[in-house]
Amino acid sequence: MSHHLSWLESGVIGLLQGVTELFPVSSLGHSVLLPAVIGGSWSRDLDVRAPESPYLAFIVGLHVATAIALIAYFWRDWLRILRGLATSIARREVRDADQRLAWLLILATIPVGIVGLLGEHAFRTTLSRPVPTAIFLMINGLILLWIERARRGTADAEYVDERTSGPASDHRLAGLPVARAVAVGSAQILALAPGISRSGVTTSAGLRIGLDREDAARFSFLLATPVILAAGVLKLGDLAGPLGDGIRGQVVFGSALSGLGAYFSVRFLTRYFAHRSLRPFGAYCLAGGAACLIWFAVRG
Repeated sequence: MSHHLSWLESGVIGLLQGVTELFPVSSLGHSVLLPAVIGGSWSRDLDVRAPESPYLAFIVGLHVATAIALIAYFWRDWLRILRGLATSIARREVRDADQRLAWLLILATIPVGIVGLLGEHAFRTTLSRPVPTAIFLMINGLILLWIERARRGTADAEYVDERTSGPASDHRLAGLPVARAVAVGSAQILALAPGISRSGVTTSAGLRIGLDREDAARFSFLLATPVILAAGVLKLGDLAGPLGDGIRGQVVFGSALSGLGAYFSVRFLTRYFAHRSLRPFGAYCLAGGAACLIWFAVRG
């Protein structure tokens, strides 16, 4: 079967996915809505619900590039965390912060991993349509605005100190109770619905349990890395088979742009989230979702 995925489509979606995966605005939501808004060949070629379309495998495969970008940015931190995991297993102990943080990340990832493996097809076929996606994008905006409203009594100045990400932040995160860490990780389940942002809901959950902005964002990015990587690796097999015939060059091109977009996004967001609010992203999601619904209604 001949598949269609133009260089322009792969480049635009690749860059869009890399950027929006880490911004709290839903990469999958944008990957569903943009082709629907443009229409024409874009809506035909880029349909995640089509049974023989390579598009879903393509956009999830882009996650590998996004995960690599996250690992490249946090490589020193992941080296410490993985070393902590190795020593914890070898010595059968959980004593220092790196060992404890490694196990917290594993435990917090299990719920979304199970639900994703069992429910990915149902989420894709039932929810990955333009109108539900636009509605979920608006819900995502409401979540971001709600969490900021709930924290209105806390002065932002409290979080504008000059602590940097790294060992100090990880030491604080390692002190999280297991139940709270798992609760934050479980929030990623909501992001299986297109339009709900993984980084948005996990950062919001982190803020809700009492983390400051810096630590909530950092925990969100650390949690996202194994999930994004696993999702991408699982789809690489599809792209290596018949679904990838004729589009592997476009996959490489889109992945390169996705990785670059993700790397520069995480550089920006680790600084932004330490000092700024989620409200602009909430407003964007509300306005964007509403505009899409109006557009779909007008176009019929």
